[in-house]
Amino acid sequence: MDAAEDSPRDAEDSIPHDSLRDEEFRSLVYRLREEAADDPAAFAHLTGPAVSTDELAAVLTRPGQPLWARETAAFRLGLAGDRRAFEALVLLLNHRDPDRCVSAAYALARLGDPRTARAAAALATNELRVAYALLPVRLLAELRAPESVPALITVLQRRLAPGDPYWRVGAACADGLGALGDPRALPVLQAAAAHPRLATPALTALARLRAPQES
Repeated sequence: MDAAEDSPRDAEDSIPHDSLRDEEFRSLVYRLREEAADDPAAFAHLTGPAVSTDELAAVLTRPGQPLWARETAAFRLGLAGDRRAFEALVLLLNHRDPDRCVSAAYALARLGDPRTARAAAALATNELRVAYALLPVRLLAELRAPESVPALITVLQRRLAPGDPYWRVGAACADGLGALGDPRALPVLQAAAAHPRLATPALTALARLRAPQES
């Protein structure tokens, strides 16, 4: 990638400077610095204040770009509310590296794309990828979208199977359902309360759901 490919740009396509102070962005820069050690000039440009949204979007479509560059570009576009980041962020949300998933979920929550909840629900409920469903589940709870409760109920029901190894995903579903406060979750939370590893988050969620009714 050639950092010298800068082109004249208008102010409206620049990245807001306050994004440079975002704590999650600083964490991403720290995490990817070593990964980008072969091209420090390009890394400095993509993570600096002079890059434009068009430059970042070009990284996502240009062949042969390293993963660190694509992740950086997608993350910064997400924080800027630029929907050209959507597809790349969704792919990263389901990545085997949990740190990439965390960053992608953070950016997607701030992107404001109406497709996000549907994509997160599809990832969360894909049983073939359940090992990577934790961040999609947490994102659904944060989005509070129409897709959130049905997807979280579905995933939690599956985690009730005897011997299921993905109880942390189930616990995140219970936490999310408690935060969302939808009474449709009562039956599955009551069932989860009898599950040894899910009892604590399920009981906490049930208490949150019942509190408004008792007050």
